[in-house]
Amino acid sequence: MRERQIASLHYSGAMLIHDALKGQAIPPPLLGWPRIRVALIASTVSGFLLWLTSVLPMYMVVARTMVVGFAALLVFGWFERSPKALPPWLARWALQVLAIVFVVPLAAYLAYWLTTGMHPQFATNASRLQGYASLTFTGILFAPWIAVGALVRQRDTFAREQATAFALERSELERKALDARFRLLQAQVAPHFLFNTLANVQALVEAGAPRAADVLKSLIAYLRAAVPRLHETTTTLAQELQLVRAYLDVMHMRMPDRLKFDIEADPGILGLECPPMTLLTLVENAVRHGIDPSETGGSITIQARLESSSCLASVTDTGVGLKAAGSGLGTGLASLRERLQLAFGAQAQLRLSEVAPHGVRAEVAFPARRAQP
Repeated sequence: MRERQIASLHYSGAMLIHDALKGQAIPPPLLGWPRIRVALIASTVSGFLLWLTSVLPMYMVVARTMVVGFAALLVFGWFERSPKALPPWLARWALQVLAIVFVVPLAAYLAYWLTTGMHPQFATNASRLQGYASLTFTGILFAPWIAVGALVRQRDTFAREQATAFALERSELERKALDARFRLLQAQVAPHFLFNTLANVQALVEAGAPRAADVLKSLIAYLRAAVPRLHETTTTLAQELQLVRAYLDVMHMRMPDRLKFDIEADPGILGLECPPMTLLTLVENAVRHGIDPSETGGSITIQARLESSSCLASVTDTGVGLKAAGSGLGTGLASLRERLQLAFGAQAQLRLSEVAPHGVRAEVAFPARRAQP
């Protein structure tokens, strides 16, 4: 089930990337300021160069190059959007460049028509005809290259945007995959803990203990508070210690002469983040594998303190110890170690050590982060 959920997330990400690669870059605005700025600069520079060999005022020459420049801009933007479908053998960029080459002579004629009182008189005015030819030649020489440069910059911008979008999408998919795995591991721990607790109560009832009803009542009250938190992705140390105390109260009622416990925690760290059931898993493990097998029972000490930028929490029992308990201390510790890695990465650690003369100390260390309200 877990592998199918994670595979489904990665498949969704692959489909999103595939769809993005099939799509086209979204064209920028037809008359966006960056394009208008390029047209103004190119027209002004071209007009100045033509004015150097002309007897006309500079404003007249620049006005004509402006007409050509903006005509090329409009044609470039129009064929960027239309037609929406092109034959397979015709690239859109090639259509845009050819359209510019075609429109430059027409735009140059329009420029002369507007600036000569609608009478260019090319047939009788050789200087105007020469100026028209120079303007047309300059437009055909520079406008397509400017268009190609704009296309290259547009493709580069689109590629960068796509790379950024893919990186964000991949990060989001990885986060969702980790979250799904975290929840699945947590779902494994929940029934494990509940079944062990109910088994302890069953043993008490079968033994005919006079306090069985009180223990069951305490257990029901505890489960009403604990079960809703089993599906939360994060909790605080204060909430975790509250559950630990409730659990140990139930266990103490089951074996009042064989279990003692003590909880010590700095008040300043109670608001720190803590993965749900972190300390509870360690305490339940200590009861089941340390105190229960011991003929004389033992004590459990829970401590939590802040050290530098890390939160250190430990559960120490005086039970039978690692050797007597054997190597299989339950699936709870394996799941807890993996949940800590998913929540905090390499900054989280889980360590087990022997306690003299007998017993086990389980310690977890993870970054000290304040829980979000």
